[in-house]
Amino acid sequence: MDQPRLELVTELRVRVAAPVEIGQLAEGQRRIIEILGGEFEGPLLRGTIKPGGADWQLIRSDNVAVLDARYTLVTDSGVTIYVANHGIRYAEPPVMARLLKGEHVDSSEYYFWSTPAFETAAAELQWLRRSIFIGSGMRLPNLVVIKVWRVC
Repeated sequence: MDQPRLELVTELRVRVAAPVEIGQLAEGQRRIIEILGGEFEGPLLRGTIKPGGADWQLIRSDNVAVLDARYTLVTDSGVTIYVANHGIRYAEPPVMARLLKGEHVDSSEYYFWSTPAFETAAAELQWLRRSIFIGSGMRLPNLVVIKVWRVC
């Protein structure tokens, strides 16, 4: 069996609002982060991220943020793509506290990986529905940057 190879697809630059804190639940701290828009650009996909959608996060007691982001892309050619991006972000307690306060933290100080899934009706982009993707993330104060690779 072959070892997987990764092909860079795009880099998402997602503008986000301040978190809405739901509060401490039995499962962890629930927060919702609205998606305000953004852009994506790369060798295989480019366009804009529509305002709307959100990241419904659960911060567990072990400092793992379970991420569930859903939003819409529009390519430069006008094709609409639905994205469901699930992932985790982990940091040691002092680093997680800085991230939760919205401070700039170097991405080398935390673990942030996701598995985006794409849906579109466009015939020329059906490869998005037939592939597995991984995303490497970085959290900035008002922006999330995710590089997306296709597993080949």
